Amino acid sequence: MGIVIGIVNQKGGVGKTTTTVNIAAGLGMLGKKVLLIDFDPQGNSTTGFGVEKKSLKSTVYEVITGEVRPDKAIVQTKFKNVSIMPATSKLCNAEPLLTQMEHRNLQLRKVVLQVRDSYDIVLIDSLPSLGILAVNVLAACDTIIVPMTCEHFSLEGLAQLMVTIKKVRLKFNPNITIMGIVFTMLDKRLVSSIEIKNEIKKSFKKDMIFRAEIPRNVRISEAQSHGEPIIYFDKASKGADAYMRLSKEILAKCREREKETV
Repeated sequence: MGIVIGIVNQKGGVGKTTTTVNIAAGLGMLGKKVLLIDFDPQGNSTTGFGVEKKSLKSTVYEVITGEVRPDKAIVQTKFKNVSIMPATSKLCNAEPLLTQMEHRNLQLRKVVLQVRDSYDIVLIDSLPSLGILAVNVLAACDTIIVPMTCEHFSLEGLAQLMVTIKKVRLKFNPNITIMGIVFTMLDKRLVSSIEIKNEIKKSFKKDMIFRAEIPRNVRISEAQSHGEPIIYFDKASKGADAYMRLSKEILAKCREREKETV
C-alpha cells in the first residue's frame, strides 16, 4: 500500500506546487513509482509536468464527481516513474457539487483508496484555502508536508493550519500526521528570514523540520515555464540539488514509517 502525502499550506505563494512537482520528479528518479494528484483548480502541477490540458479527456474533476473511474484519468508523464491525475479550472465547479453529497469531505479519500495500491507514493497538491476541497485533501492523506516561506504572514498561516489539522483529526482522519516543514524560496542574506526560521525551529521538534532548504533560484522558475521539473531542466542548479536532497529525506521518512507499521 502506497503512502499518501499531501503538500499543504492554506497560504498561497509559498512554493507549494513547485515543491509538489519537484519532489514527485525526485522520488521518481530515486526509483519510486509516484502518482501526483493535482487537486488545485489552477492546475499548475499539471502544466509543471508538461501535460497539455487541451488534450485531456478526463481530469480529477470527472473522477471526484463520479463520472469516470480514477484509473481512466491518470496520465503517464514523460518523466521517470511519475504519473499524474491532472486538473483544470473545471475543478472549481466541484466544490458546490460536493456540498450536496453525503460524506462530502471524504470523496477524495474514496478516490485514493482505489489507486494507492498501484503506487509507492501518492502526492496530492492542495489548493491554498480551507474549503471543502482542501479538507478533502487532509482527510485523504496519511501525512502532510508543509512548504513555507520565512515571512511573518507565513507564521500566522502555519498556526491556522495546525488548528485545521486538529479539527480534521477529530472529525475525518484521526491518523493524519505532519511529516515535516520545508523552508522554500529562502534568501539567507535577509536577517528577517533567518530570525523567522529560527523562531519556527523553536516551536517544533528537530525531526519536524526538513534539513533540505529550497533557495530562491531563478532556474526553478525557468523550469516551470518549460513544463519540466528542475532536476531535469538543470541538474547542476542549486534548486535541483536542494529538491533532490529533500526527496531523499522524504524517502527516508517513508521507510521509517513503513518499519513502524510493520
